[in-house]
Amino acid sequence: MNFKYPKNEKLKSKITIGLLFTEGKSVSKYPLRLVYKAGSFDESEKIKMGVSVSKKNFKKAVDRNYFKRVLRETYRLNKHLLIDNLDRPYAFMFFYQTKDRLSYEEINTKTIQLFEKFLQQNIKNSLPENNVDLKNR
Repeated sequence: MNFKYPKNEKLKSKITIGLLFTEGKSVSKYPLRLVYKAGSFDESEKIKMGVSVSKKNFKKAVDRNYFKRVLRETYRLNKHLLIDNLDRPYAFMFFYQTKDRLSYEEINTKTIQLFEKFLQQNIKNSLPENNVDLKNR
């Protein structure tokens, strides 16, 4: 299992980030939000991930940087949940959306729940309509 967060996995393209905000879908698990869009990238990576913490919630750069480090670390340790279950490449933006200062353990738990919620929505949406009808009966 690869627990690295290499440079080619980081979301840096302004065009892709713009597409995430205009055409992307999102899933939330308080206080985290994941905005995502399926697409193809230049490299062979399955995931492009960016993190963000609002300047409105944390005025000091030290505080914002701390929570960005925590988000990157929780992503790095739990990205296998996404990679093992995705069938096509995705771009993600990962947000911390509260003024509350949660502990690392709480953020890690919420990250796992958020990834599982994303996978449930993603798998449900990718099923053929015939199978969905059979399950609803």
